[in-house]
Amino acid sequence: MGLKVVKREEARIFNLPGRDWLHYIGPETSGAKNITVGYSVFPGGSAPEGHVHPTQEEVIYIISGTGELVTPEGTADLEPGTVVYIPIGLHHQTVAHGPDPLEMVTSFSPPVVPGSYEEGD
Repeated sequence: MGLKVVKREEARIFNLPGRDWLHYIGPETSGAKNITVGYSVFPGGSAPEGHVHPTQEEVIYIISGTGELVTPEGTADLEPGTVVYIPIGLHHQTVAHGPDPLEMVTSFSPPVVPGSYEEGD
């Protein structure tokens, strides 16, 4: 498969704990072999339980809103224009300060199965 363009209305929406995650690019949608790209929307004031990606690195880019990423290693402030790298196996929790939603572009390598890392899955 070659070039792939996905518009927001074409992205598959996953209603994950405390947020919606829009799945744009991944092996099952585009033929990508080494990455998944999505868009997370955390409603203002949300603070879902944290989780771990046991086999994926994650990079997030904050588009709008404010919040923090809480890990055992410390807390990172999240605001528009901030990029955060989350290594494999690091437990992390996203807190949206609100009142506006915290919105971010998310990328995972290797690709992730949406929601597979949530507690209880």
